[in-house]
Amino acid sequence: MKKVFCIGEALIDFVAERQGSDLSKAVQFTKKAGGAPANVACAISKLGGKGVFIGCVGDDPFGKFLLDVLKHEGVDISLVQLSRTFTTLAFVSLADDGERDFVFSRGADKELEYDHDLRKTLKGNILHLGAATALLGGSLEKAYGKYLFDGLTKEMFISFDPNYREDLWKDEQDVFIKKCMPFIEKSHLCKFSKEEAQLLSGKLDIYEACNVLHEVGTQVITVTLGSEGTLLSARGKKKIIPSIPVKPVDTTGAGDAFIGCLLNQISNLGNFDPVFEDFALLEKMVALANKAGAITTTNFGAIVALPTKEQLEA
Repeated sequence: MKKVFCIGEALIDFVAERQGSDLSKAVQFTKKAGGAPANVACAISKLGGKGVFIGCVGDDPFGKFLLDVLKHEGVDISLVQLSRTFTTLAFVSLADDGERDFVFSRGADKELEYDHDLRKTLKGNILHLGAATALLGGSLEKAYGKYLFDGLTKEMFISFDPNYREDLWKDEQDVFIKKCMPFIEKSHLCKFSKEEAQLLSGKLDIYEACNVLHEVGTQVITVTLGSEGTLLSARGKKKIIPSIPVKPVDTTGAGDAFIGCLLNQISNLGNFDPVFEDFALLEKMVALANKAGAITTTNFGAIVALPTKEQLEA
């Protein structure tokens, strides 16, 4: 079993449950652990894999809470850095159908420093680059680029999820697209939402979008489509893999559960060749990842809602 190194932000989600998707009208919030890379690391660990989280949190009660949650879920937190800057916060409002509204208050996550000594432990493992905040500047963005280079030189399997958040980029979509391109070019697997695939490719048709993104460089693409399932595109083939029917209450973390489950399955392969050569195997893997994402939407909060191995096999 290979380790999956998930690099980026861990943060506090202050969640307003069942108060509509307009955050301005929310009045009560519940503290939840979150942050896309942290969620992915937890998803892997809860399924019996080896999730490693690399990020920076504040040396404060919120940071301690996050590390306690990650440790409880079995995530390796030995490479987490602490900062005197406050822990990053996100305020999330949820409607009855699970749709969300976000506002971020960025803090310690941007201060992650590149760890040169980590290179010796990376070889042959999996690198997941899926932070919503990684391309917003700070030492985290510099570290991201260096870890991408390490992943390439250390023969790692590289996964990229752009995790686009409109609130973070506002009128700078072109900057976001430009910054994503080197990661799409060099990653073996890219996970996009439908909106991300359309934005990054400039194509409304998701099949055409995949063609454009393959031309950039990535070999395997998954485009998550909510209740419709996931479009898998690889080896010149494309197929929508259906999901299971559920009644969602909170879609937070569903995409992280999906990619975490998919990477966990890849980590259990003897080598990475089947990912590029066996489309039928990928179909089965994506179907199971769809199930993980669907289960996650049936509970509130990201990490607490991530399925265990037993739930996934039920």
